[in-house]
Amino acid sequence: QVQLVESGGGSVQAGGSLRLSCAASGDSYSRGCMGWFRQAPGKERQRVAAISYGGGSTYYADSVKGRFSISRDNAKTTLYLQMNSLKPEDTAIYYCAARQSNFGCGLNDYNYWGQGTQVTVSS
Repeated sequence: QVQLVESGGGSVQAGGSLRLSCAASGDSYSRGCMGWFRQAPGKERQRVAAISYGGGSTYYADSVKGRFSISRDNAKTTLYLQMNSLKPEDTAIYYCAARQSNFGCGLNDYNYWGQGTQVTVSS
């Protein structure tokens, strides 16, 4: 079992930056993929970014490429999402997720989920 706790959300004006963190714990922390997903009101959950265990492979949604950067510190069992040049359309609840496998990081079927952190971007 893996427990995931997100932090770092908040309110920011368009063009600003935020850094999300996800602290992972549990016996199965995992030598697998980790990712960030988001869900805006009335919309389906969207995968924002994902990263392999060693960090050698990363995946980004087209809408965030060049603005967001995913990274992980396995020694600290922490996942990060640096978000720059934020736009109002980035407003959503952001969820951290972990996958048991280190294959298929670009897929959406992750095994463990955090409770989410709200990000609000005003124009």
